[in-house]
Order: sequence, then C-alpha cells, then structure tokens
Amino acid sequence: MGLKINRPRRGSMGVYPRKRASDIVPRVRTWPDPNLGKPSLLGFAAYKVGMLHAVVVEDRQTSPLFGKEVVKAATVLEAPPLRVIAARLYTLDPTNGYRKAVGEVWAPEVPKDVYRAVKTLPEKFDLEAELKRIEAVKGMAVDVRAIVATQPRLAGIGKKTPEILEIPIGGVPSVEDRLKFALDMLGKEVRISDVFSAGQLVDVLAITRGKGWQGVIKRFGVKILPRWHKHRKGHRRTGTIGPQSPALMFTQPRPGQMGFHQRTEYNKRILKIGNNPAEINPKGGWPHYGLVKSDFLVLSGSVPGVQKRLVVLRHPVRPPPKAPTSAPQLVWLSVQI
Repeated sequence: MGLKINRPRRGSMGVYPRKRASDIVPRVRTWPDPNLGKPSLLGFAAYKVGMLHAVVVEDRQTSPLFGKEVVKAATVLEAPPLRVIAARLYTLDPTNGYRKAVGEVWAPEVPKDVYRAVKTLPEKFDLEAELKRIEAVKGMAVDVRAIVATQPRLAGIGKKTPEILEIPIGGVPSVEDRLKFALDMLGKEVRISDVFSAGQLVDVLAITRGKGWQGVIKRFGVKILPRWHKHRKGHRRTGTIGPQSPALMFTQPRPGQMGFHQRTEYNKRILKIGNNPAEINPKGGWPHYGLVKSDFLVLSGSVPGVQKRLVVLRHPVRPPPKAPTSAPQLVWLSVQI
C-alpha cells in the first residue's frame, strides 16, 4: 500500500456563499427576548472606534486567576442615542405562519437627516388617523417593533446620513405594554444605558473588513506548490479543480470575494458604559476615526469590521450558564496616561 494522504478540507461550508453583504447595516434574524420586567428595545446600534487593552479584576470564580488583575483586549464603540421615528405592528399570516405588518405609526416630526436615507417619506404624518388604524388592528398583533434612526452627527465620524433599523420591543410578555411603550417613545431618544448595562453579555453583528477578489492561498490557506520547472502552470493555485462532472464542487477552493461578509460574534462582555468622552479619547484622537463625542461602551474582545463601521448589539442568544452579571472592576484603560 502506498502512503495514505490526509488533507483537511479548506474553508467552511457554513459561511457559503462567500459574497459581498447586500447592505452595510447587518441583518438580524434572531432577537432573544429576556424577561426584563419592563418594556425595552432588544438591541442597539453603535459605531466601531478602535481597540485598546484593559486591566480588570478577574471575577469568574472558576478561574485560577480569580481576584487577580488580568489584561484583556477590548474594543471601543461609540453609541450616540437612537431616535425612535415609528412603531410597527406585526401579526402572523395564517397561510404560511410568517410575520406580516398590519400597521405603523410615525412620529409627528421626523428629523431632517432621515430624508437623506429615505427620500420617499412624506413631510407630515396624520398621527390621529394612524392611531385609529392601529387601535383597530392591535388585537391581532403578536409583535411590536420600533423603527429607529441613528444620529451620526453626534458621533465623531463626520457623517450626516443616518442608518434606519427595525428593533423589536420586548422585556414583557404583554403586547399592549409593548405598544404603549412604543407610542410613548415616538420622536424621543433612547440611550445605550437604557438598553444595556456594564457586566452584561451581548452578541455583536457587523460587516467584516472587505479585501476584494483574492486567490486560493489567501482566501483558503491552501498549500503553495513547489517552485520548480515541472510546475509550469503556477504555484499559488490548487493542483486540480476537480472532475469535469459535476462541473461545480464546493469542496474545492476557488478564487473569489474575500471579506465584507456579515458575521456574528457571541457573548462579548460590556466592561464599561460611559457618557464622558474625555475618559476614552487619547491625545490626538483615535486613528482613522477621530474623537468620541457622545455615549460609548467598551467591549471585551474584538468586533468585526473597520473603524466607523456600524455594529448591532443584541441580547445573547446562547449565554453561558455561570457567567458573571455584575459590573466588572475596571482598573485601567490603555488610553489613560
């Protein structure tokens, strides 16, 4: 018998198709709804600022370093308040079981910057007529969601056009309580401290850094062929692309788009939430970002995407059973000199 060759497959089928994301705003397919005891948004949006390292006191009792200071990589996100511009009701379609919008109420006055993103909005809304329409269909509603607009003017990214997101309202089982909360918040701002708190775990969703069209060496990490005269058809390529039939084999690495994909990272712990930019701004500002000018948060670990990229935060969909929930003891951040 000859030598048995064992080679692991290259790349994961779980992230196919490897193409560019359709929108720079992440699409959230699952919104966990914990019992909070009060109505609240189930997510938030922030802009990535940069990374630093933080010295914190380890508070996991099962850790060998429990009670000692440890150094962790951390990411800073700027989270200017979200403006609630509309509330939307959903019911279940009896034919297919999907959610179906049955009515929505818009705030009487929508910020002018919203018209940069949605140019077809009317200038004024008849609030009384919309409330009557909502009152007629609220009995069949199963879900209430808030349509919110980011406020990049308040951040340090030099941008005016807001992103428009739809975030569910949860925290309580009653649909009436959720709807009342949504109507009360029309036209008002929601801050990051109203949704999350320090010590809490969150999932982050973002679009990764785009790298364009790349070959199989960088895209999949395949082995570079020896550079000698008999390999006359190239070295940074695969030895074979498979049989003639079937014509397409996903198990074979091929060149193509790399990066600018939507990715989700789970269970990032919030180390700090603050509203004083002087605590987080280094001298000269953040590279490729500028100065933080509004609310911010510090997350443990890394976050997909480049500076100024929009990041969506939500409650954890698979939280660990024994994770600490209290605010960590933050000793030092590397921007504090």
